[in-house]
Amino acid sequence: MQFIPLSFLIAACTLSSPKPIDNVHTVNETTYPIVQGHETAYFASGCFWCVEAVYEQIEGVTEAVSGYSGGETKNPNYSQVISGKTGHAESIKVIYDPSVVSFRTLVEVFFGTHDPTTLNRQGPDKGTQYRSVAFYKNTNEKKIIEETIKKLNAAKRYKNPIVTEVKKFEAFYQAEDYHQDFEENNPNHPYIKAISKPRVSRFLQAYPELVKAGLE
Repeated sequence: MQFIPLSFLIAACTLSSPKPIDNVHTVNETTYPIVQGHETAYFASGCFWCVEAVYEQIEGVTEAVSGYSGGETKNPNYSQVISGKTGHAESIKVIYDPSVVSFRTLVEVFFGTHDPTTLNRQGPDKGTQYRSVAFYKNTNEKKIIEETIKKLNAAKRYKNPIVTEVKKFEAFYQAEDYHQDFEENNPNHPYIKAISKPRVSRFLQAYPELVKAGLE
């Protein structure tokens, strides 16, 4: 049996319970409705508990939904995705008001709140399911993502080149209910305390102008 350090178990974005169940639908639009005039954006940058918590702090974002995207398996469940065999990454769907916050700003936050230079890894979480992916729905979004990467690489923002996958969006599968608002609902979870909360705190310090009123 392979020895796994206790510290890794404490700090990994995994759950042994409750038991994951099969998803039978894609995003439930009645649970997370998209108001007329609002848009959606999709990102993957490690554990979706963390990413969701970051984007929900942004003024103009009405909802961030945890889920799975970028793979081949239809209607995957959590246990399947974290096996690394579905091709999906833990992802989030951002529902936002473009009159308040732009897609470009959401992309800037994406690159500014994780390490886009580590291949198939983010912090303690390893595997293709934790890879960095910026999804685009049209040519304009693709252009914005690629321009941002070019700008960051030219400025040598990171020690190593960005390895983020720029991928055309195809499908998003909403994660099980217990993953939604996980940080808010599980503030004392070891991973949340050790990884997620510090990541959100770094966002709040780096982007105070984007934070919703009352959350500064």
